[in-house]
Amino acid sequence: MADNSRIVLAYSGGLDTSVAISYLKERTGKDVVAVSLDVGQGGESLETIKNRALACGAVEAYVVDARDEFANEYCMKALKANAMYEGVYPLVSAISRPLISKHLVRAAHQFGADTISHGCTGKGNDQVRFEVSIASIDPTLKAISPIRDLSLTRDVEIAFAKEHKLPIEQTEKSPYSIDQNVWGRAIETGFLEDPWNAPTKDCYTYTDDPAFPPVEDEVVIEFKQGIPVKIDGREVTPLQAIEEMNRRAGAQGVGRIDLIEDRLVGIKSRELYEAPGAVALIAAHQELENCCLEREQHRIKRDIDKRWAELVYDAQWFSPATQSLNAFIEDTQKYVSGEIRMVLHGGRAVVTGRRSDASLYDYKLATYDSGDTFDQKSSNGFIDIYGLPSRVAAARDVRFGNAIEVPDNTVE
Repeated sequence: MADNSRIVLAYSGGLDTSVAISYLKERTGKDVVAVSLDVGQGGESLETIKNRALACGAVEAYVVDARDEFANEYCMKALKANAMYEGVYPLVSAISRPLISKHLVRAAHQFGADTISHGCTGKGNDQVRFEVSIASIDPTLKAISPIRDLSLTRDVEIAFAKEHKLPIEQTEKSPYSIDQNVWGRAIETGFLEDPWNAPTKDCYTYTDDPAFPPVEDEVVIEFKQGIPVKIDGREVTPLQAIEEMNRRAGAQGVGRIDLIEDRLVGIKSRELYEAPGAVALIAAHQELENCCLEREQHRIKRDIDKRWAELVYDAQWFSPATQSLNAFIEDTQKYVSGEIRMVLHGGRAVVTGRRSDASLYDYKLATYDSGDTFDQKSSNGFIDIYGLPSRVAAARDVRFGNAIEVPDNTVE
């Protein structure tokens, strides 16, 4: 049974959530359990974050190295779905929130809490993602946000930290709001809120300037049933594949994205993203699917991929709809095995070669040279039958005086 004196807090180790530990206890009378996950965001160690949480007043600190879990169970699902929200954004934050939510719920059960807290504002997508995910896993848990629900603004945070002598070093605040993990990095707010302002060099960390690239980098990625298993002949785990492609594609400036995005809450937002590994891997995976998926299956999957990205962006990771789409996508990956060669250079990841034992590309059918096995005479009957509905409809149009007009080019 839940202990009503406890709240589980999604804890990042920064000012907002460090202040929230004591602030939540003071405002609600509940003890706070801090939960921190490493999803490849870099920065401080989990041990450092754990010690800070305890020093700020947490009664327990739950920390997890979730990098492999994130890569295996979340990033790979996004890769198989070629997930690009609005055609360009590889769902950096959206796929991490369900994983974090799962561990928040697990900690609530482990430490006997009835409430989960996060640090989201009332204007963003992540508040919805956390709370819908939490409710999908355990609908009995309550969710609150100190910033949204308890008026915890930055000036209040700083004053509270000083008054309570919390062990938090105050540094100059970044002008941006940043979220990052191994799949990519999201940058927003500050001067970027004016969509006319061009990004400056200090916006970027995961990628180098594509205008001044090093010598081009050729890479061969081997997939097995939709998952990268080797890079240049070396076996890799999903996490290692993402990390290596982050380094190599990032050095070439691949994966910089700047867009006006439709948020779930109904507003438009200017967002920057860096996702070098994700962009390169998705490009490679898509090209292998071009070889290995049957035409109608491939057409349907392209529609499914778009819908999957929208559902996951819209906080529906655990929904029945997403689970059903997952089953279809997983079935399509049965033959998505083979190698893709690509060149990384100057902000681009360009596929230059592909080969697969499961490929549906047949050289003897495709070639125009000798050895061609395609019976071209068959096309006469095909065109006759395929064009039959159009011919019947055109004849009707002629009878009713609605034939397509052809301009008279006669020169007098």
